[in-house]
Amino acid sequence: MTRTRLLPPLLAACALLLGLAAPAEAAGYRYWSFWESRGGEWTYATQGPATARPADGDVNGYRFAVSADSADAQRPRRAPGFAAICGTTPAREGTKRVGVVIDFGTAADAPEGSGQPPAPRVACARVPDGATSAEALAAVAKPLRYNGQALLCAIEGYPGTGCGEQVSSTPGPSPSGSASPSPVPHPVMDLEPGPSVGLVAGVAAVAVLGAAAGWQVHRRRR
Repeated sequence: MTRTRLLPPLLAACALLLGLAAPAEAAGYRYWSFWESRGGEWTYATQGPATARPADGDVNGYRFAVSADSADAQRPRRAPGFAAICGTTPAREGTKRVGVVIDFGTAADAPEGSGQPPAPRVACARVPDGATSAEALAAVAKPLRYNGQALLCAIEGYPGTGCGEQVSSTPGPSPSGSASPSPVPHPVMDLEPGPSVGLVAGVAAVAVLGAAAGWQVHRRRR
């Protein structure tokens, strides 16, 4: 088989693989996202609240909203100012103070029939030095609701039903929302996604092109 006869099938295979990698319409999920701050700016957390261990002076944020992934997740609408949240709570040996910001989201993000979301609020949690973010949240925002997979479903009973369910559409950013952070898994849900279809297809396409290049080099040396 000549190179000209072999190249079209290779290109067709690559096109098929890259076609599989084309992104489908993003699915939205309604869930509590988890944020951290150590200097006045919200950062999407890289681990869940059950394992994160904030230091004295840190601020944790929680935002209920609908988003496809962390790339378009909405930050809490309250600023993470530790002094404003815990300024009247004195330090105490053996404990730490963690600012907690809870943003229940907007009516557009609320599950059907749940009514108007509560207003955002802040609280200062005083917890033992070794406490996790989940323990700090529980100290100031009961009741909490988790599902059978230990996913955080509700804070202070909101919402009353549901837990990270998929929804038919994803609302756009709220007027008060700020720039989106870089994509990472949803740590508040403790999800560990595997390789995406796009990544697998891309690797396969590279492998096909590599094989074609190797074949051409082999033909030139013969």
